[in-house]
Amino acid sequence: MEQTERLGLVFAGLCALNGAFYPAVAKLTTTAADPLFVTAATTGFGGLTAAIVLGTRGQLRQLVQRSTAPYLALVGFLGTTLAFILFFIGAERSSAIDTVLCLQAEPIYSLIMSWIFLGHRPTPRRLVAIGVLIGGIVLALGDAGFADPVGVGILLLTPLCWQLSHLVALRRLLGVPPLVLTGARYVYGGIFVVLYWFVSGGETGLADRSAIMAQLPLLALQGVVLGYVGTLLWYQAIARLDLARATAVVVPSIPLLSLVASFTLLGEIPTESQSLGLILTATGVFLFLRAPHPVEARERIPTQTAPIAAPEAFPASPEKP
Repeated sequence: MEQTERLGLVFAGLCALNGAFYPAVAKLTTTAADPLFVTAATTGFGGLTAAIVLGTRGQLRQLVQRSTAPYLALVGFLGTTLAFILFFIGAERSSAIDTVLCLQAEPIYSLIMSWIFLGHRPTPRRLVAIGVLIGGIVLALGDAGFADPVGVGILLLTPLCWQLSHLVALRRLLGVPPLVLTGARYVYGGIFVVLYWFVSGGETGLADRSAIMAQLPLLALQGVVLGYVGTLLWYQAIARLDLARATAVVVPSIPLLSLVASFTLLGEIPTESQSLGLILTATGVFLFLRAPHPVEARERIPTQTAPIAAPEAFPASPEKP
């Protein structure tokens, strides 16, 4: 195995581990503080980090170019502002295990949106994979999950926001460097969330300033490491591995690794139905990724779980490093 490939697998493994801890940490932060404050602080830290990185590379101006700025702002609103608000509100109302399970619904949206907007009729193997995935989610959530249908519904909407943001990127932002695209998600998304939190009253859900200061390190970890750095790890992985292999390593691993993260941080022990559901969910995602695409897919846009494919007809991809 070449050194480049080995390094790519390391980055892929770190990306999966990073993603597995996100739901558990989100449960910790939203239990302690108001979910909207958590969203604002998390995206604020991520956006500040993204702005610093782009500034040091001389790419910050690309966020405000007239031809792309409106679409970059829309990507930030859909993929970060709306998605994170839904995610953290849903995480507060659900367990970390249920949270990661709901996020695995993204391939369902990917299949539907690829069919509607890109004309990709789903293959039989992908339909079977989606059936396995849905069965795993329903089994794992069970009666406990549906005890709070609002929380589950909110979480199930989160990956839809990611897919909508990727669709905008595919249609309007081909050729934009990946670091700029990632930076836009956090910079614009962070600005929108912070403004919304401030206009909504600026509540923190914490007793006093000392309690806020005590939470800031964990919120910074959530925004910088689990958020922004996690995205960069993905890009480092796909720069060294073919996209199918990188995705096959990262995506199915997250729900299984999340069991370890949830137990370590929260002491959550999955029930038998949750364990079986997690296995079925990971299997369904893996089968979906391994099934042949109806149109040869050259590039994909990275997501928290599964990607939406860009067909060969498109001339370029924003994912090229």
